[in-house]
Amino acid sequence: MLQVKNLTKIYDGGVKALDNVTFDVPKGQFLAVIGLSGSGKSTLLRCINRLIDPTAGQILWDGEDVTAATPEEMRRIRRKIGMVFQHFNLVHRSKVITNVLAGRLGYVNPAWSLVNRFPREDMDKALRQLERVGIADKAYQRADELSGGQQQRVGIARALMQDPKMILADEPVASLDPVLAHSIMKHLEEINKNDGVTVLCSLHFLDLVHRYADRVIALNEGQLVFEGLPSEIDDKKFKDIYGRDAERVG
Repeated sequence: MLQVKNLTKIYDGGVKALDNVTFDVPKGQFLAVIGLSGSGKSTLLRCINRLIDPTAGQILWDGEDVTAATPEEMRRIRRKIGMVFQHFNLVHRSKVITNVLAGRLGYVNPAWSLVNRFPREDMDKALRQLERVGIADKAYQRADELSGGQQQRVGIARALMQDPKMILADEPVASLDPVLAHSIMKHLEEINKNDGVTVLCSLHFLDLVHRYADRVIALNEGQLVFEGLPSEIDDKKFKDIYGRDAERVG
């Protein structure tokens, strides 16, 4: 289980990105995180795996205090937390399989990783993950030769290389058209349902939330303004989340 308690993040200049946010995520749940741009969604996800250090509050995952973990402890904790990024975060000049193998960096000898030397079983595993997301035939192409949807599949395959217990997906379909968005979301859903991996996924569109999420939390100016089932977001709650001038489209 993931427990977020009174989480606050204040950036330099006094900008409060998260304001006393508290919620729990049971193991194996698909949680959508929604809100306007700038509401704190990305900051929240990046605090959970300490890509960003919170200002105050506590994050507990599987009984471990992530917020108090040492750098060495965080290296071990991050092995089991996959991250999928909006803009893919691939090394564009490198081959697809090299990008996927980056998911094993927390497990292999650092000296090997510097020269892209990985055990044979990791190479085989990378090809299996690419097969799982439907692009095994692209393994030896440069990452920048792929379409946006294909690049995001590489990002998912990279996360799977960690054998994650949890995946944090930071607006993974914001750069994609609706058809590609559903293809990426279906991969995350399959990982969640078939592998039992907990998924926290920030999203903009409510139709995706209704289709894929078990539960949803909403942020507005860094504050938690809704927590519940997607079906419970009525017109009033929609206005609380997106503002009274927002128009509901999904």
